[in-house]
Amino acid sequence: MQRRHLTIALAGLGILGLAGLALPGPAEAHHGWGSYDASRTLTLDGVVEKVVPDNPHAELVLRADGRSWQVILSPPYRMANRGKAIAEIKAGDRLIAVGYASKQHENEMRAERITHNGVTVELR
Repeated sequence: MQRRHLTIALAGLGILGLAGLALPGPAEAHHGWGSYDASRTLTLDGVVEKVVPDNPHAELVLRADGRSWQVILSPPYRMANRGKAIAEIKAGDRLIAVGYASKQHENEMRAERITHNGVTVELR
């Protein structure tokens, strides 16, 4: 009988743990892909100023065309799976980003592909 109670108690804890994942809390801003102008491709060739390896999407600040651009990348795990770990990109590195400019935020782009140290990676 005690074993049955233990099983029920552990199952209840599992359900509570899963429910905790659904509770609201601080959330990262997600950029809806519809807020980027896919009708024109933008290519930025510049120097990385900052790397942000966070989820849901890694980001970097790229100095190109005399401006600093926020470049939205893929999730870090996807970048690694496609051949370029975000940890390989450092401030001061040259990087080419190809993608779409934001319709809402000046100097922001969503990268479809990047080239870093001679390696081109498709991000989407």
